[in-house]
Amino acid sequence: MYTKPAEKKESMQEKEDFMAQIPIVDLSGNQAALVCVVVHTGNYFKKLAQTIDKVDEERYDAEAKVKKTDKEIEDLKMKVVEIQGIKKPALKKVRMSADAMLAALLGTKHKASMDFRANLKEVKKEVKEEEEVGDWRKNVDEQAGMDGRKKKF
Repeated sequence: MYTKPAEKKESMQEKEDFMAQIPIVDLSGNQAALVCVVVHTGNYFKKLAQTIDKVDEERYDAEAKVKKTDKEIEDLKMKVVEIQGIKKPALKKVRMSADAMLAALLGTKHKASMDFRANLKEVKKEVKEEEEVGDWRKNVDEQAGMDGRKKKF
């Protein structure tokens, strides 16, 4: 990441200002004074850590509330859509021949004919000879056979 020289100077100035605010600790004193300084800074860091923990908890709670309200908003939006119902716009009736529809879809360069009747094959109808359903007794007489001898049931 490239930073401009002016931005570098500003960041260096901010660092110097911050470091100037920190008090300089004199470590040349006796041991009791040093222990007091260490204990004092240790308490300061404990308080700082507790403050950071509180801020993190508050941030987490705020994020949880935001997520919950966002979900509630989405649910309410869905309910509104369900209550209103989805209205479909009325379609306009357009009369168009098949050739005009193909020309509109394919463009004017393509010329295709939709004359389906010209492409049909001729099919000859087969006439089925249906057996005449007549008197069943006549059929029995014919099937009886046996050299003129007829059996009747």
